[in-house]
Amino acid sequence: LPSLPTLTVLVPLLSLAGLFYSASVDENFPQGCTSTASLCFYSLLLPVTVPVYVFFHLWTWMGIKLFRHN
Repeated sequence: LPSLPTLTVLVPLLSLAGLFYSASVDENFPQGCTSTASLCFYSLLLPVTVPVYVFFHLWTWMGIKLFRHN
């Protein structure tokens, strides 16, 4: 299993590569991204989902750190 710093670099690069691949191959790129069966949909979904997940994961961690009662 790769380390977390490796994944934080690798996942955005792979999703950016998928985005560029979809933009170059798909002829109706922005409008054709609505179907969940297309690669284009996931190449747009992944760069949005990963930062949101990281934000809420850190928010939860900070809540546990700040509001724990001993």
